Amino acid sequence: TDKPHELLIRGRLYDVSNFTHPGGSIIKFLTDGGDATEAFVEFHGRLKKAELILKSIPSRPAPASVMKTRGYNGKEALSKDYLALREELEKEGYFDPAPSHVAYRVAEIVAMHALGAYLFMAFDSLVVKALGVFVLGVVSGRCGWLMHEGGHYSLTGVPAVDRALQIALYGIGCGMSAAWWRNQHNKHHATPQKLKHDVDLDTLPLVAFNAAIAQKAKNPVLKWWLRNQALLFTPVSCLIVALGWQYYLHPRHIVRTKRLHTEGLMLVLRHLLLYGVVFKGFSFGSAFGLFLIYNCIASSYIFSQFAMSHTHLPVSKPDEFLHWAEYGSNHTTNIKNNFMVNWFMGYLNFQIEHHLFPSMPQFRHPIVSPRVKALFLKHGLTYDERPYFSCLMDTWRNLHEVGQSVDEKKKA
Repeated sequence: TDKPHELLIRGRLYDVSNFTHPGGSIIKFLTDGGDATEAFVEFHGRLKKAELILKSIPSRPAPASVMKTRGYNGKEALSKDYLALREELEKEGYFDPAPSHVAYRVAEIVAMHALGAYLFMAFDSLVVKALGVFVLGVVSGRCGWLMHEGGHYSLTGVPAVDRALQIALYGIGCGMSAAWWRNQHNKHHATPQKLKHDVDLDTLPLVAFNAAIAQKAKNPVLKWWLRNQALLFTPVSCLIVALGWQYYLHPRHIVRTKRLHTEGLMLVLRHLLLYGVVFKGFSFGSAFGLFLIYNCIASSYIFSQFAMSHTHLPVSKPDEFLHWAEYGSNHTTNIKNNFMVNWFMGYLNFQIEHHLFPSMPQFRHPIVSPRVKALFLKHGLTYDERPYFSCLMDTWRNLHEVGQSVDEKKKA
Protein backbone atom coordinates (compact mmCIF):
# COMPACT_ATOMS: atom_id res chain seq x y z
CA THR A 1 0.00 0.00 0.00
CA ASP A 2 1.27 3.46 -0.88
CA LYS A 3 2.19 5.62 2.08
CA PRO A 4 -0.55 8.25 2.67
CA HIS A 5 0.22 11.93 2.20
CA GLU A 6 -0.66 13.64 5.46
CA LEU A 7 -1.13 17.21 6.59
CA LEU A 8 -0.54 18.13 10.25
CA ILE A 9 -3.14 20.52 11.69
CA ARG A 10 -3.80 21.07 15.42
CA GLY A 11 -2.09 17.85 16.42
CA ARG A 12 -3.94 15.61 13.93
CA LEU A 13 -2.71 14.07 10.70
CA TYR A 14 -5.15 14.43 7.79
CA ASP A 15 -4.83 12.02 4.86
CA VAL A 16 -5.01 14.27 1.80
CA SER A 17 -3.80 11.63 -0.67
CA ASN A 18 -7.12 11.71 -2.55
CA PHE A 19 -8.22 15.20 -1.56
CA THR A 20 -8.65 17.91 -4.20
CA HIS A 21 -8.02 21.21 -2.50
CA PRO A 22 -10.41 23.97 -3.69
CA GLY A 23 -7.57 26.46 -3.45
CA GLY A 24 -5.29 24.52 -5.76
CA SER A 25 -1.83 23.02 -5.28
CA ILE A 26 -0.90 25.20 -2.30
CA ILE A 27 -1.76 22.24 -0.04
CA LYS A 28 1.27 20.33 -1.37
CA PHE A 29 3.62 22.86 0.22
CA LEU A 30 2.82 21.63 3.75
CA THR A 31 2.06 17.96 3.07
CA ASP A 32 4.38 15.33 4.57
CA GLY A 33 6.44 17.96 6.35
CA GLY A 34 6.01 20.80 8.79
CA ASP A 35 2.93 21.93 10.71
CA ALA A 36 0.13 23.59 8.72
CA THR A 37 -1.91 24.78 11.71
CA GLU A 38 -1.27 28.53 11.43
CA ALA A 39 -1.55 28.46 7.63
CA PHE A 40 -4.92 26.69 7.83
CA VAL A 41 -6.29 29.17 10.36
CA GLU A 42 -5.09 32.28 8.53
CA PHE A 43 -6.21 31.16 5.06
CA HIS A 44 -9.59 29.80 6.14
CA GLY A 45 -10.62 31.98 9.06
CA ARG A 46 -13.55 33.52 7.17
CA LEU A 47 -14.54 30.39 5.25
CA LYS A 48 -17.13 28.46 7.28
CA LYS A 49 -17.01 25.47 4.93
CA ALA A 50 -13.32 24.94 5.59
CA GLU A 51 -13.82 23.41 9.04
CA LEU A 52 -16.57 21.13 7.73
CA ILE A 53 -14.38 19.96 4.86
CA LEU A 54 -11.48 19.38 7.26
CA LYS A 55 -13.67 17.19 9.48
CA SER A 56 -14.68 15.11 6.46
CA ILE A 57 -11.07 14.17 5.65
CA PRO A 58 -9.79 10.91 7.22
CA SER A 59 -7.54 11.76 10.15
CA ARG A 60 -5.76 10.37 13.17
CA PRO A 61 -4.01 11.82 16.21
CA ALA A 62 -0.40 12.64 15.39
CA PRO A 63 1.98 10.22 17.16
CA ALA A 64 4.49 11.69 19.59
CA SER A 65 7.28 10.98 17.10
CA VAL A 66 5.55 13.12 14.45
CA MET A 67 4.86 15.94 16.89
CA LYS A 68 8.51 15.85 17.92
CA THR A 69 9.75 16.31 14.35
CA ARG A 70 6.93 18.36 12.80
CA GLY A 71 4.77 19.78 15.56
CA TYR A 72 4.70 23.60 15.79
CA ASN A 73 7.51 23.60 13.22
CA GLY A 74 9.86 23.21 16.17
CA LYS A 75 8.59 26.34 17.92
CA GLU A 76 5.94 25.28 20.44
CA ALA A 77 6.30 28.30 22.72
CA LEU A 78 6.15 30.67 19.74
CA SER A 79 3.03 28.91 18.43
CA LYS A 80 1.25 29.26 21.75
CA ASP A 81 2.13 32.94 22.13
CA TYR A 82 1.20 33.63 18.51
CA LEU A 83 -2.19 31.95 19.00
CA ALA A 84 -2.74 33.88 22.25
CA LEU A 85 -1.99 37.18 20.50
CA ARG A 86 -4.30 36.32 17.62
CA GLU A 87 -7.13 35.45 19.99
CA GLU A 88 -6.62 38.72 21.88
CA LEU A 89 -6.72 40.76 18.66
CA GLU A 90 -9.79 38.89 17.48
CA LYS A 91 -11.64 39.52 20.76
CA GLU A 92 -10.71 43.21 20.61
CA GLY A 93 -12.28 43.52 17.15
CA TYR A 94 -9.18 44.00 15.02
CA PHE A 95 -10.36 41.39 12.51
CA ASP A 96 -13.86 42.90 12.26
CA PRO A 97 -14.75 44.59 8.96
CA ALA A 98 -14.92 48.40 8.88
CA PRO A 99 -17.70 49.46 6.45
CA SER A 100 -16.81 53.17 6.66
CA HIS A 101 -13.19 52.46 5.70
CA VAL A 102 -14.28 50.26 2.79
CA ALA A 103 -16.64 53.01 1.60
CA TYR A 104 -13.84 55.57 1.79
CA ARG A 105 -11.42 53.37 -0.16
CA VAL A 106 -13.96 52.59 -2.90
CA ALA A 107 -15.01 56.27 -3.11
CA GLU A 108 -11.36 57.26 -3.49
CA ILE A 109 -10.98 54.86 -6.43
CA VAL A 110 -14.12 56.21 -8.14
CA ALA A 111 -13.17 59.86 -7.50
CA MET A 112 -9.63 59.44 -8.82
CA HIS A 113 -10.91 57.75 -11.98
CA ALA A 114 -13.41 60.56 -12.50
CA LEU A 115 -10.73 63.22 -11.92
CA GLY A 116 -8.26 61.58 -14.30
CA ALA A 117 -10.86 61.16 -17.04
CA TYR A 118 -12.08 64.75 -16.58
CA LEU A 119 -8.57 66.23 -16.81
CA PHE A 120 -7.82 64.22 -19.94
CA MET A 121 -11.14 64.76 -21.73
CA ALA A 122 -12.15 68.29 -20.77
CA PHE A 123 -8.95 70.23 -21.49
CA ASP A 124 -6.91 70.87 -24.63
CA SER A 125 -3.66 71.55 -22.78
CA LEU A 126 -1.18 68.73 -23.26
CA VAL A 127 0.12 69.31 -19.74
CA VAL A 128 -3.35 68.87 -18.23
CA LYS A 129 -4.02 65.83 -20.43
CA ALA A 130 -0.71 64.32 -19.29
CA LEU A 131 -1.74 64.95 -15.69
CA GLY A 132 -5.01 63.16 -16.39
CA VAL A 133 -3.20 60.09 -17.75
CA PHE A 134 -0.90 60.15 -14.73
CA VAL A 135 -3.84 60.21 -12.30
CA LEU A 136 -5.49 57.34 -14.20
CA GLY A 137 -2.27 55.34 -14.03
CA VAL A 138 -1.88 55.90 -10.30
CA VAL A 139 -5.49 54.95 -9.55
CA SER A 140 -5.09 51.80 -11.63
CA GLY A 141 -2.22 50.88 -9.32
CA ARG A 142 -4.39 51.74 -6.33
CA CYS A 143 -7.02 49.32 -7.63
CA GLY A 144 -4.27 46.73 -7.17
CA TRP A 145 -3.90 47.65 -3.49
CA LEU A 146 -7.62 47.48 -2.80
CA MET A 147 -8.33 44.32 -4.79
CA HIS A 148 -5.53 42.74 -2.74
CA GLU A 149 -7.66 43.27 0.37
CA GLY A 150 -10.67 41.79 -1.39
CA GLY A 151 -8.65 38.71 -2.28
CA HIS A 152 -7.80 38.21 1.40
CA TYR A 153 -11.44 38.75 2.46
CA SER A 154 -10.36 41.63 4.68
CA LEU A 155 -12.78 44.24 3.30
CA THR A 156 -16.35 43.31 4.22
CA GLY A 157 -15.42 39.99 5.83
CA VAL A 158 -17.97 38.24 3.60
CA PRO A 159 -15.98 36.15 1.09
CA ALA A 160 -18.61 36.31 -1.69
CA VAL A 161 -18.86 40.10 -1.46
CA ASP A 162 -15.10 40.59 -1.22
CA ARG A 163 -14.57 38.34 -4.24
CA ALA A 164 -17.10 40.38 -6.22
CA LEU A 165 -15.34 43.62 -5.27
CA GLN A 166 -11.99 42.09 -6.20
CA ILE A 167 -13.30 40.92 -9.58
CA ALA A 168 -14.55 44.44 -10.40
CA LEU A 169 -11.51 46.30 -9.07
CA TYR A 170 -8.93 44.02 -10.65
CA GLY A 171 -10.82 43.47 -13.89
CA ILE A 172 -11.87 47.05 -14.66
CA GLY A 173 -9.02 48.81 -12.85
CA CYS A 174 -6.11 46.59 -13.84
CA GLY A 175 -7.36 44.32 -16.65
CA MET A 176 -6.55 41.15 -14.75
CA SER A 177 -8.12 38.00 -13.25
CA ALA A 178 -8.97 37.93 -9.55
CA ALA A 179 -9.13 34.11 -9.50
CA TRP A 180 -5.66 33.81 -11.06
CA TRP A 181 -4.31 36.24 -8.47
CA ARG A 182 -5.83 34.37 -5.52
CA ASN A 183 -4.42 31.07 -6.75
CA GLN A 184 -0.90 32.45 -7.15
CA HIS A 185 -0.80 34.89 -4.26
CA ASN A 186 -1.90 32.34 -1.66
CA LYS A 187 1.06 30.17 -2.66
CA HIS A 188 3.31 33.14 -1.97
CA HIS A 189 1.71 33.70 1.44
CA ALA A 190 2.06 30.04 2.43
CA THR A 191 5.84 30.05 2.01
CA PRO A 192 7.29 33.50 1.15
CA GLN A 193 10.82 33.44 -0.27
CA LYS A 194 10.93 29.63 -0.32
CA LEU A 195 12.60 28.22 -3.42
CA LYS A 196 10.39 26.00 -5.63
CA HIS A 197 7.34 27.06 -3.61
CA ASP A 198 6.95 30.85 -3.68
CA VAL A 199 5.72 31.71 -7.18
CA ASP A 200 6.97 35.27 -6.70
CA LEU A 201 10.50 33.88 -7.06
CA ASP A 202 9.66 32.23 -10.39
CA THR A 203 10.19 35.43 -12.38
CA LEU A 204 12.41 34.54 -15.35
CA PRO A 205 12.95 35.58 -18.08
CA LEU A 206 12.28 39.26 -17.29
CA VAL A 207 13.72 39.59 -13.79
CA ALA A 208 15.53 37.63 -11.08
CA PHE A 209 15.45 38.68 -7.44
CA ASN A 210 17.78 35.97 -6.17
CA ALA A 211 21.09 34.55 -7.42
CA ALA A 212 19.74 30.98 -7.34
CA ILE A 213 17.15 32.06 -9.91
CA ALA A 214 19.51 34.24 -11.97
CA GLN A 215 21.96 31.40 -12.45
CA LYS A 216 19.32 29.40 -14.31
CA ALA A 217 19.77 31.81 -17.23
CA LYS A 218 21.69 30.21 -20.11
CA ASN A 219 20.84 32.35 -23.12
CA PRO A 220 23.37 35.19 -23.74
CA VAL A 221 20.58 37.70 -24.46
CA LEU A 222 18.80 36.76 -21.24
CA LYS A 223 22.05 37.10 -19.31
CA TRP A 224 22.57 40.57 -20.77
CA TRP A 225 19.02 41.51 -19.80
CA LEU A 226 19.54 40.34 -16.20
CA ARG A 227 22.86 42.18 -15.91
CA ASN A 228 20.94 45.36 -16.72
CA GLN A 229 17.74 44.51 -14.86
CA ALA A 230 18.19 47.25 -12.25
CA LEU A 231 17.92 49.81 -15.08
CA LEU A 232 15.16 47.95 -16.93
CA PHE A 233 12.88 46.98 -14.03
CA THR A 234 10.93 50.23 -14.07
CA PRO A 235 9.41 50.96 -16.44
CA VAL A 236 10.36 48.35 -19.07
CA SER A 237 10.07 45.02 -17.23
CA CYS A 238 7.06 46.17 -15.21
CA LEU A 239 5.18 47.12 -18.39
CA ILE A 240 6.06 43.88 -20.19
CA VAL A 241 4.90 41.83 -17.16
CA ALA A 242 1.63 43.77 -17.00
CA LEU A 243 0.95 43.28 -20.72
CA GLY A 244 1.78 39.56 -20.47
CA TRP A 245 -0.63 39.18 -17.59
CA GLN A 246 -3.38 41.30 -19.19
CA TYR A 247 -3.33 39.76 -22.65
CA TYR A 248 -2.09 36.21 -22.12
CA LEU A 249 -1.89 34.62 -18.65
CA HIS A 250 -5.04 36.12 -17.15
CA PRO A 251 -7.37 35.79 -20.18
CA ARG A 252 -6.17 32.19 -20.58
CA HIS A 253 -7.05 31.50 -16.94
CA ILE A 254 -10.45 33.13 -17.36
CA VAL A 255 -11.23 30.91 -20.34
CA ARG A 256 -9.88 27.73 -18.74
CA THR A 257 -11.83 28.28 -15.51
CA LYS A 258 -15.01 29.36 -17.35
CA ARG A 259 -15.22 32.86 -15.87
CA LEU A 260 -16.08 34.72 -19.08
CA HIS A 261 -19.43 35.85 -17.64
CA THR A 262 -17.77 37.50 -14.62
CA GLU A 263 -14.07 38.28 -15.01
CA GLY A 264 -14.24 38.26 -18.80
CA LEU A 265 -17.08 40.79 -18.69
CA MET A 266 -14.95 43.10 -16.50
CA LEU A 267 -12.14 43.05 -19.07
CA VAL A 268 -14.59 43.96 -21.85
CA LEU A 269 -15.99 46.81 -19.74
CA ARG A 270 -12.48 48.09 -19.03
CA HIS A 271 -11.63 48.33 -22.71
CA LEU A 272 -14.97 49.94 -23.58
CA LEU A 273 -14.38 52.62 -20.95
CA LEU A 274 -10.79 53.28 -22.01
CA TYR A 275 -11.11 53.18 -25.79
CA GLY A 276 -14.80 54.08 -26.14
CA VAL A 277 -14.93 56.89 -23.59
CA VAL A 278 -11.60 58.24 -22.29
CA PHE A 279 -9.59 57.87 -25.52
CA LYS A 280 -12.56 58.42 -27.83
CA GLY A 281 -11.73 60.48 -30.94
CA PHE A 282 -8.10 59.38 -31.10
CA SER A 283 -6.78 57.09 -33.81
CA PHE A 284 -6.18 53.52 -32.72
CA GLY A 285 -2.42 54.08 -32.78
CA SER A 286 -2.65 57.19 -30.61
CA ALA A 287 -5.14 55.57 -28.24
CA PHE A 288 -2.93 52.50 -27.87
CA GLY A 289 0.09 54.73 -27.23
CA LEU A 290 -1.83 56.53 -24.48
CA PHE A 291 -2.85 53.16 -23.05
CA LEU A 292 0.79 52.05 -22.92
CA ILE A 293 1.78 55.22 -21.03
CA TYR A 294 -1.12 54.77 -18.60
CA ASN A 295 -0.27 51.08 -18.16
CA CYS A 296 3.40 51.89 -17.67
CA ILE A 297 2.60 54.28 -14.81
CA ALA A 298 0.24 51.79 -13.16
CA SER A 299 2.52 48.76 -13.42
CA SER A 300 5.67 50.64 -12.37
CA TYR A 301 3.84 52.00 -9.33
CA ILE A 302 2.38 48.75 -8.05
CA PHE A 303 5.20 46.33 -8.94
CA SER A 304 8.00 48.54 -7.62
CA GLN A 305 6.25 48.92 -4.26
CA PHE A 306 5.53 45.22 -3.91
CA ALA A 307 9.18 44.45 -4.73
CA MET A 308 10.27 46.32 -1.59
CA SER A 309 8.51 43.85 0.71
CA HIS A 310 10.51 40.65 0.11
CA THR A 311 12.73 40.57 -2.95
CA HIS A 312 15.95 41.84 -1.34
CA LEU A 313 15.76 39.29 1.50
CA PRO A 314 17.30 35.78 1.73
CA VAL A 315 15.46 32.68 0.54
CA SER A 316 14.81 29.39 2.34
CA LYS A 317 15.50 25.94 0.90
CA PRO A 318 12.74 23.82 -0.70
CA ASP A 319 12.89 21.21 2.08
CA GLU A 320 13.10 23.74 4.93
CA PHE A 321 9.96 24.18 7.05
CA LEU A 322 9.76 27.42 8.99
CA HIS A 323 7.24 28.57 11.54
CA TRP A 324 4.50 30.88 10.24
CA ALA A 325 5.95 33.76 12.29
CA GLU A 326 9.49 33.00 11.08
CA TYR A 327 8.40 33.57 7.48
CA GLY A 328 7.22 37.00 8.59
CA SER A 329 10.48 37.64 10.43
CA ASN A 330 13.10 36.20 8.08
CA HIS A 331 11.55 36.94 4.72
CA THR A 332 9.44 40.07 5.11
CA THR A 333 10.24 43.79 5.49
CA ASN A 334 8.14 46.62 6.90
CA ILE A 335 8.45 50.21 5.70
CA LYS A 336 8.35 52.62 8.65
CA ASN A 337 5.01 54.05 9.69
CA ASN A 338 4.34 57.34 7.92
CA PHE A 339 1.01 58.82 6.79
CA MET A 340 2.10 59.35 3.19
CA VAL A 341 3.82 55.97 2.92
CA ASN A 342 0.79 54.25 4.44
CA TRP A 343 -1.43 55.86 1.80
CA PHE A 344 1.00 55.34 -1.09
CA MET A 345 1.45 51.65 -0.29
CA GLY A 346 -2.14 50.96 0.76
CA TYR A 347 -0.96 49.95 4.28
CA LEU A 348 1.02 47.09 2.76
CA ASN A 349 4.16 48.72 4.09
CA PHE A 350 3.22 46.64 7.17
CA GLN A 351 4.03 43.38 5.43
CA ILE A 352 5.04 41.56 8.61
CA GLU A 353 1.62 42.08 10.16
CA HIS A 354 -0.05 41.34 6.84
CA HIS A 355 1.73 38.00 6.51
CA LEU A 356 0.89 37.04 10.07
CA PHE A 357 -2.76 38.11 9.81
CA PRO A 358 -3.74 38.30 6.10
CA SER A 359 -7.49 38.52 6.82
CA MET A 360 -7.13 41.53 9.13
CA PRO A 361 -8.21 44.87 7.55
CA GLN A 362 -4.91 46.39 6.54
CA PHE A 363 -5.48 49.86 7.97
CA ARG A 364 -5.28 48.26 11.43
CA HIS A 365 -1.76 46.92 10.91
CA PRO A 366 -0.07 50.10 12.23
CA ILE A 367 -2.16 49.79 15.41
CA VAL A 368 -1.22 46.17 16.16
CA SER A 369 2.42 46.44 15.06
CA PRO A 370 3.81 47.24 18.56
CA ARG A 371 2.29 44.00 19.89
CA VAL A 372 3.74 42.00 17.00
CA LYS A 373 7.11 43.62 17.64
CA ALA A 374 6.89 42.59 21.31
CA LEU A 375 6.09 38.98 20.30
CA PHE A 376 9.12 38.90 18.00
CA LEU A 377 11.38 40.41 20.67
CA LYS A 378 10.27 37.80 23.21
CA HIS A 379 11.18 34.93 20.87
CA GLY A 380 14.37 36.39 19.43
CA LEU A 381 12.90 37.06 15.99
CA THR A 382 13.99 39.96 13.82
CA TYR A 383 11.42 42.71 13.24
CA ASP A 384 12.79 44.16 9.99
CA GLU A 385 11.62 47.76 9.65
CA ARG A 386 13.29 50.23 7.27
CA PRO A 387 12.80 53.82 6.10
CA TYR A 388 11.09 54.07 2.70
CA PHE A 389 14.00 55.36 0.63
CA SER A 390 16.50 53.11 2.39
CA CYS A 391 14.40 50.07 1.49
CA LEU A 392 13.99 51.35 -2.06
CA MET A 393 17.78 51.52 -2.37
CA ASP A 394 18.14 48.02 -0.89
CA THR A 395 15.67 46.68 -3.46
CA TRP A 396 17.45 48.21 -6.44
CA ARG A 397 20.88 47.29 -5.08
CA ASN A 398 19.69 43.68 -4.87
CA LEU A 399 18.44 43.82 -8.47
CA HIS A 400 21.87 45.03 -9.57
CA GLU A 401 23.87 42.50 -7.50
CA VAL A 402 21.69 39.57 -8.55
CA GLY A 403 21.97 40.66 -12.16
CA GLN A 404 25.77 40.56 -11.92
CA SER A 405 25.66 37.02 -10.50
CA VAL A 406 24.51 35.32 -13.71
CA ASP A 407 27.99 33.96 -14.44
CA GLU A 408 28.95 32.95 -10.90
CA LYS A 409 28.69 29.19 -11.53
CA LYS A 410 30.89 29.45 -14.60
CA LYS A 411 33.52 31.38 -12.63
CA ALA A 412 33.46 28.77 -9.87
